[in-house]
Amino acid sequence: MSAGITVLQLVLMPLIKLIFAQTSLLTIGFQVFQLGHNFDGSVYYVFDYAAGSLASGGGGGLGYFLAVQITIGIARIINFFAQRNVTFKSNSNIWTAAFWYVLAYIVITFGAAAAQGFYKAPIYNLFINTWGMGSFGETTADIITMIITSTISFGVFYPIFKLIFKQEAAK
Repeated sequence: MSAGITVLQLVLMPLIKLIFAQTSLLTIGFQVFQLGHNFDGSVYYVFDYAAGSLASGGGGGLGYFLAVQITIGIARIINFFAQRNVTFKSNSNIWTAAFWYVLAYIVITFGAAAAQGFYKAPIYNLFINTWGMGSFGETTADIITMIITSTISFGVFYPIFKLIFKQEAAK
């Protein structure tokens, strides 16, 4: 089930990113929640989407941030119902499960975003600059970072699913 949701993300992300790339959102930086400094002394942000395209050395700006969050949001909504109804066949209170799911989603979103600071820039630099792959390198880096983020999400969400998607005995 999670693999199918990851494939959906791999299809949606480039499409939504392409839509936002046609707007001025690419030129608006979105760097929030400073969390110390990088190894090179630059400021480390949990959400670090500097203005400008990734290919030109920017961070994709607000457009890239929104593309990522909309893609993940759509995937998480579908995943909630798929996991609850298909994988776990849960009959527990949907509102209680949704509350815990949203809480876990927020924690995972911040945790995965903070972790991206360690691998995002080197992956994009490798594919775009070092290997000179240009826009294809950017797309490849997008896919790799989405797979890493999805893996983190799965590793955290799966144990949570077992707790919130229970089958309650019939009364």
